[in-house]
Amino acid sequence: MGECIFCRIAFKAIPAKIISETSLALAFHDINPQAPLHVLIIPKEHIGSVLEIKAQHSVLLKEMFLMAQDIARQEKVDQSGFRLIFNCGPHAGQAVDHLHLHLLGRRKLSWPPG
Repeated sequence: MGECIFCRIAFKAIPAKIISETSLALAFHDINPQAPLHVLIIPKEHIGSVLEIKAQHSVLLKEMFLMAQDIARQEKVDQSGFRLIFNCGPHAGQAVDHLHLHLLGRRKLSWPPG
């Protein structure tokens, strides 16, 4: 598990407001939300970033996207719209070196971002 905060959340060593969980992935509310709905979807396996994804992670990535679909429906943003984001590296805003998918919604999101 090490010192990675998301690994510690995945293994329940740190509390989080979990809204969905499978054997491969976990979703929880972001503690510093950038939208009224801001959920992080993480793999339970430590993967540092998008650059560390391998072919064998295809099932895990599918699980993360299906979880995002379910959460969007559960949180009633499936019709109004939502955004999914992977940040990669410090210039993109990746603050935790553990792959995570942001799900943002419940407000109009501008484009281009940031």
